[in-house]
Amino acid sequence: MATLTYVFTLFIFLFINKITTTNSQPFLNSVEQDSVYRVLDSLNSAIPWRSLFPDDLCSSAPHGVVCGYTTLPTQSDPGTVNILELSFGYVSDHNPNPPCDPNSTFDPLILSSFPYLRKLFFYNCFSHQPVSLQPFFELGSGLEELVFIQNPSLFGSLSESITNLTNLKRLVITGTNVSGEIPDGFGLLNNLEEVTLSGNKLAGSLPENVSKLKKLKILDLSRNGFEGNIPAGIGELKSLIKLDLSLNFFSGGFPASMKGLKCLELLDLSYNKFSNCGIPLVFEEMRELKGLFLSGNELGGVIPDIWGKLRGVNGIGFSGLGLVGDIPSSIGVFLSNLSYLALDNNKLTGSVPLEFERLKMLSELNLKNNSLSGRLPFSAKFVSRIGRKLGVQGNPELCLDKRVFGSFSKINSDLGHLKVCKRVEVPKYALPHVSSSSRSIGYQVSSLLVMFVWFYFI
Repeated sequence: MATLTYVFTLFIFLFINKITTTNSQPFLNSVEQDSVYRVLDSLNSAIPWRSLFPDDLCSSAPHGVVCGYTTLPTQSDPGTVNILELSFGYVSDHNPNPPCDPNSTFDPLILSSFPYLRKLFFYNCFSHQPVSLQPFFELGSGLEELVFIQNPSLFGSLSESITNLTNLKRLVITGTNVSGEIPDGFGLLNNLEEVTLSGNKLAGSLPENVSKLKKLKILDLSRNGFEGNIPAGIGELKSLIKLDLSLNFFSGGFPASMKGLKCLELLDLSYNKFSNCGIPLVFEEMRELKGLFLSGNELGGVIPDIWGKLRGVNGIGFSGLGLVGDIPSSIGVFLSNLSYLALDNNKLTGSVPLEFERLKMLSELNLKNNSLSGRLPFSAKFVSRIGRKLGVQGNPELCLDKRVFGSFSKINSDLGHLKVCKRVEVPKYALPHVSSSSRSIGYQVSSLLVMFVWFYFI
C-alpha cells in the first residue's frame, strides 16, 4: 500500500515540477545522475525509477533526493548543482522518501560518487541482508548528518575511521546490530550537536574526552550495554539539552560536575546500576529541567526538597529507588506543570500530601507498594480526572473516605483494595513556625482555616 501511495505522490510531484522548472537551471552531471539511479535500484528494484524520473534529477527528483548549488550562478554562468541530501525509507505520506525493499542489498561504495553529500538518511532499509557500517565513514569530510533508524541488519562498530567525518553534526544510529565501544577519537568530532546511539549492542565505558564535544545538545546512549561511571567531564557539556543513559549498566554515583548542565531539559538515568548514593542535591542546579527519570536504581535515601528551584519539571520517575521517609509537600506546591509522577515500589512512609490536589496538569500518579498511611486526601474531581492512572495499591495503612470516592472503585480497581477510613481525618498542612507567645491563638486559627479549606474542596 505504501508503494502505491508513493508512486501516486511521485506522479503529482513530477507534474508540478514539469510546470515550474525553467531552462535556466543547471543540469546534474551524468556521474551523479547515474549513481542516484543505481542507489534507488539497489534499495528497491520493483519501482521503475528511470521511467518515473527520466529527466534531470535536480529538476525532477523523488522526495528525499535533494540538489543544491555548489557554484553560484552568475550572468554568464548558470552555476553548478550537485546532490546534497539522500533520504531513503518511506516514513509517511507527509515524508514520502523512496521506500526500501526489506530484502534489498546495498553497496555503500556507490555513495562515493557524491562528493558534496551533506545528509544521508536510512529508515527501515536494511532488515535482512547484512550491510556494513564501516564504508559510510569513508564518505568524506563534507557529511554533516548520518542517520540510521530501525535497520536491524546494519552491523559493524564505531571505529576510529569515523574521525574522517570532521564536519559531522548529527549522528543517529538506532535499532541496529552495531556493536563495540565508543572509540577514543570520538572526542575529535567537535562539531557534533546530536549523538543518538540507542537500541544497539554497544558496550564499554563512556570516554572522558566526551567533554570535548562542546556543541553537543543531545546525547542518547539508551538501551545498550554501557558500564562504568559517568565521567566527570560530562559537566563540561554546557549546551546539553538531553542526556539519556537509561537501560544500561552504568554504576557508581553522580559526579558533582553535573551541576554544570545548566541547559539540561531531560535527564534519564533509569534502569542502570547506580546504588547507595541517594538523589543528589546537584540536580537542583539544573533549572531548565523538565523531565527527571531515575527509576530502577537502588539509590536509597529520601526525596530531597529541591522542587522550589525546579518549577518547570513535568515528569518525575522515581520508581524502585529504595526511597524512605515522607513525600515532600513542595512537589504539589511548586510543580504546577507536573503531569507524571511515579513513586511506586519504594519504602515511603507518612501521609499523601494534600497539596497534590493542586496539580491540575497531573495525568498519572503511581504510589503503589510503599508504606503510606492515613486518609487518601483527594477529591472526587481529582480521582475522576486521573482515573485508572491513579495507583495506590500495596499501602495497607492507606484508607479512603467512602463519602468522597463513592463508586470510583469501579473505575479504578486500585481504590477497591483500600480500606475505608474509620473516622474522618483532618489533613495536616505544614504550618508556618510561630513564636511561643502567639502559638496558641495561631494554632487555633490555622486549624480552623485548614478545616474550612478541606471541607470546601470535598
